[in-house]
Amino acid sequence: MKPATILLCLMFVTACQADETVRGYGGADKTWMLSELDGRPFPAKATLIFPEAGRIAGEAPCNAYSAEMSVPYPWFEAGPIMTTRRACPDLAAETRFLEALAAMTLSEVLENTLVLSTPDGREMVFTASP
Repeated sequence: MKPATILLCLMFVTACQADETVRGYGGADKTWMLSELDGRPFPAKATLIFPEAGRIAGEAPCNAYSAEMSVPYPWFEAGPIMTTRRACPDLAAETRFLEALAAMTLSEVLENTLVLSTPDGREMVFTASP
């Protein structure tokens, strides 16, 4: 293969990877609703958004939250998660949600489904809200 062809291929692959980061998460306009946590339906409302590069935010069952993202798609690593401090009856569900979110290390997007997972088999399944 000629050096110019190799360079062109590398530029194409790099452009696709950058696009996949934005397209993979659906951009800032998509709200992801948690439907399953570790293979079981999640009974409370919890959302995840990607408001800008390097950030996540959303609503846990009781509180709003946000965090930095320190790795690019498809990796997932939420920095310290900051939350508001409202009390509500779903604090146990909120704790499960936030602890699981902090543990996730990989993300996969297929159309309207986002799956966050860990090497030991934990999984969070989100569906894009209409």
